[in-house]
This record gives sequence, structure tokens and C-alpha cells, in this order.
Amino acid sequence: MADIAREAGVSKGAVSYALNGRTGVSESTRRRIVRIADELGWRPYGVTRAGRVTRADAVGLVLARPARFLALEPFLMSLVSGVESELARRKVALQLQVVRDHREEISTYRRWWTRMHVDGVLVVDLAAADERVTELARCGLPAVVLGGPDGLGPLPGLWSDDTTAMHAVVDHLVALGHRRIGRIAGPARLRHTATRTAAMTHALQRHHLPPAVVINTDYSGDEGAAAARRLLDRRPRPTAVVCDSDVLAVVALGAAERGRLTVPGDLSLIAWDDSALCELARPALTALSRDVAAYGAHAARLLLHHIDGQPVSTRVDHLPRLVVRHSTARPGPRHP
Repeated sequence: MADIAREAGVSKGAVSYALNGRTGVSESTRRRIVRIADELGWRPYGVTRAGRVTRADAVGLVLARPARFLALEPFLMSLVSGVESELARRKVALQLQVVRDHREEISTYRRWWTRMHVDGVLVVDLAAADERVTELARCGLPAVVLGGPDGLGPLPGLWSDDTTAMHAVVDHLVALGHRRIGRIAGPARLRHTATRTAAMTHALQRHHLPPAVVINTDYSGDEGAAAARRLLDRRPRPTAVVCDSDVLAVVALGAAERGRLTVPGDLSLIAWDDSALCELARPALTALSRDVAAYGAHAARLLLHHIDGQPVSTRVDHLPRLVVRHSTARPGPRHP
């Protein structure tokens, strides 16, 4: 109430009158107070007859991406399945919303919180200077970020050690004899993309090798395939490529075949985030593997603890492990 009063230039009593529908303020002042309250993320608390604050018994997950991507991302589906498995044990529902951008995502948080649709939210795809973190910290909506450890502000997060994982990938390829390594990366604005890029640069420097050629793209098949073609058309061509998702690795495999390159004879491929796609591909793809469903369940448990008022701190999840299959080998004889 003090924040709203300060912003509106009125007393706390006037704010109380306006938000509770009582007389004592003009209609124009009431509208201004209600508008400012909504902008600041104010929520009315519902009270049961027993005098206790009601709960929505739901948590939210907002995805700022095209809805058509959902069917193409095994990682996301595994993550949601893990979240849902943990919520179901507590009889808590999951509200899933697809939006166009972070602006719409923030509007969704405000609407959910002010209308008591959710008790907390999970936040994915942490970006540099992420405005969602600032907004969630300000409005008080309980949140757990799947990402970090940097850029979280006061919010708790659950993160995966991409730096150590990337070093393991580079070490594997260098041990096989690769000296020209490329990467098909996710959007540059995402923090985990930047973390992997920095780790790859450092790992290659440690081996006294030149920087990797990195092409950023989204996680769709079409854009991933275009990125793979641009990378494989370079001269000299990389002898190994690290892909930031299983989908990107599969489309890179297809681009190699269309370019009459054999995998792993002419090109070694590694996928980030193992899935059935990696196992079913021919050849089966070497991949960084972790239990994504368990990761989602862990994040959901942290959020439920947070909602219950228990102290929750940022934590690191299990380290991904490199599963070597048939898409990596020593460089072949053709090195254009």
C-alpha cells in the first residue's frame, strides 16, 4: 500500500478506500490507484471463512517461443513431465502458457499473481539482463529459475554446470585428434549459450587450438539446418561440430549427408541433451546426457518449498555425462 500511495501521490488510506471499493476518493483517483496497483503487481489476498489465506494450488510455466516448437523439443517435454510428476504428488496443478516474448511473459505473471491463479512460477531460458528477474523480485511472486548461477538477482535457481560439461566435450574431441571444431549454438541472448561459448573458448585455448566457429540459431529444425549448411560450407571445414541440442544435432547429421559427408568418417557430431532422437539416429549420436525429468522434479520441489515459506537457495544439479556412441571418431582423410 505504501508503494502504491507513493507512486499515486495519495495517502495509504486513499489506497485502501480505492482498492476495497469504499467511498472517500473520486472516481478518477480510484482508477489511477487501481492502474498503478496493477502495474506494481499488487494482488488481493483471498481469505477463507476460517481466516486463512487461500491458495491456488497451481504453479505456472510461461514459454516465450512459438507454440510449434513444443512438439520439436524432447528436452522441454521431459522437463515438463518431471515437473508434473512432482506437482501431482502434492495435488498441485501446472498452468502452461505460450507467449511471444518476455513482455507478454511479464504481463502473464502479473495477471496470474493479481488474480491468484498461481502460487509461484518456474522460469526458463534465462537471458542476459533479464527483465523477468527484476519484475518477479519486485512483485514478490515466488519463483525458481532453471538456470544460473549468474543473473538470478535475489531469486533462487537450479543450474547445470555447462562449463565443466563443455570442457569434457572438447577434451573428448581433442583426444580423438580433432583440431578444427565448430558449434551450432542456441540464441546468443541466452545465458547458458554464452556460458557454453566462454567455456569452449577457454577449453580450446587450454589445448592451444584456434577458437571455434560458432553459428547461433534458434532450436527449430529449419533454422538449425540452415546454420549447419553454413558451417559445413566453410573452408577449411570443421572436422567436428558440437550442437546445442539433440534436434540441432539431428539436422546437422542430415545436412552432412546431403553434403555427401560421412559421420563420423568426415565429420564428428556431439549433441547437447541426450534423448531418444540421439539413440535412434544413424549413426547414433554421442551426447551429453542427464536426467531432464529429474531436473524438472527437483525444480518443482524447490518451488513448492519456496511457496511454503521454507528457505530456498540456488543449487547446482547433477553434472551431465558424456555418452559416447558412433558419431565421433578420429578425423577422416578428407580435410578440405
